Amino acid sequence: MKEQYEVIMAGSGGQGLVFCGIILAQAAILEGQNAVQTQSYGIASRGGFSKSEVIISRNEIMFQQVQEPDVILVLTEQAMRMYAPGEPAMPVFYDTTLLEKRNGRNLYGFPFTEMASRLGHVGTANIIALGAMSTLTGMIKTGSLAAVLNRRFTGKVAEMNIKALQAGIELVTKKGEATANE
Repeated sequence: MKEQYEVIMAGSGGQGLVFCGIILAQAAILEGQNAVQTQSYGIASRGGFSKSEVIISRNEIMFQQVQEPDVILVLTEQAMRMYAPGEPAMPVFYDTTLLEKRNGRNLYGFPFTEMASRLGHVGTANIIALGAMSTLTGMIKTGSLAAVLNRRFTGKVAEMNIKALQAGIELVTKKGEATANE
């Protein structure tokens, strides 16, 4: 594991990116790491631009904004144009249900929204993406993410989110990187 990870998650309001950032930061803290989560979004609560940044570090975090992302999640074409134009140097995860498919090094396209719909709740696409990102990069243990989800939710909602997390993990572990950009 690296000393520090910088993560950007961008899309539109209502896709759960801020929530996803909070879950990621809390999981890092659960592991004894330092974490900071920042967010920005447009005036529209749903549909406007939304971004969550997370920094996870074994050391003190001096600057609280992402400067050089290690991984990016984009859930809209606008976010893709902003954060991953051309050939990105870092892993970029994107939802092939919502964005046109792309080929290239470091591009990981998966049908997050379609998978969430099949699981019974389209709103868990963000958790599926988080599971895939964490598994591929190793930035946080997926068990820590599950623990945070179980603390925040109970009953069927907790079960649904854990299934979504597991689906994201399996995207990377069972199918491997060969699945990327299908």
